[in-house]
Amino acid sequence: MIRETAALSVRHNAAESYLRVLHALILRDMRTRFGGSHLGYAVVVLWPVVHIFMLVGIYVFRKVPAPIGDSRALFFASGAVPCLIFQYVSREVMKAVMMNRPLTYYPQVKVFDVVFARIIVEIVTGFLGLLVVFSMLVALGIDPRPADATMAIGGYLAAIALGVGVGTINVGIVAFFPAWLMGYQLFSILMYVLSGVMFLPHYLPPELYAAFKWNPALQVIEWVRLGYYPSLGVKVDYAYVMLFALFSLTFGLLLERFVVRQRT
Repeated sequence: MIRETAALSVRHNAAESYLRVLHALILRDMRTRFGGSHLGYAVVVLWPVVHIFMLVGIYVFRKVPAPIGDSRALFFASGAVPCLIFQYVSREVMKAVMMNRPLTYYPQVKVFDVVFARIIVEIVTGFLGLLVVFSMLVALGIDPRPADATMAIGGYLAAIALGVGVGTINVGIVAFFPAWLMGYQLFSILMYVLSGVMFLPHYLPPELYAAFKWNPALQVIEWVRLGYYPSLGVKVDYAYVMLFALFSLTFGLLLERFVVRQRT
């Protein structure tokens, strides 16, 4: 009985210590990246929001109708938000180890802890950005509530999972190929253009659309849009998206274990 109590106390102290380390990493991450001010954090949250509404403004100025539905803003937001969530999470997770490498010299801090802290920060930031987009749509007199909330929320969660998985792979790649930081940004632009943010991919020729469907970001966008437009007429391969995210996370953790730790 005494041994069991002692073992339980040790596990409790270890968990408490880990949570303290994680809390410290999150606070340091936010202070160093956002200048230690609320304004700096607000800029990061609002940047994707500005991106979305600039896109909407361009199409409104050109009087381009939405491919589906009556609202240009809702159509573009339903595509841009999940795509940007995926891209921001996958990119910022990649930069976590590069920006916080000196912390890994402390025995209490592991590479995985730094990555996990950045994932939490990015999830919270993406959620706040989503709330701001919803608030601005309401202010414009647009109802941002999806017809199928479960479908839309599932798509947003899939975007986060995909971002975490690809982000962990990026951590391993950038550990021995730092130029990938810039290369991935260029790759993200190409993916953004080809993922169906500004158009409906299923209007493309069937052969081309079938090739585009291998892009999991495209399927995540269609997943979210099905929540807003149930009659969209597309089929999402949910198993493919989640298995892609799971495989990416597994492969990324293996890279972290056998590549990143060896170089830190």
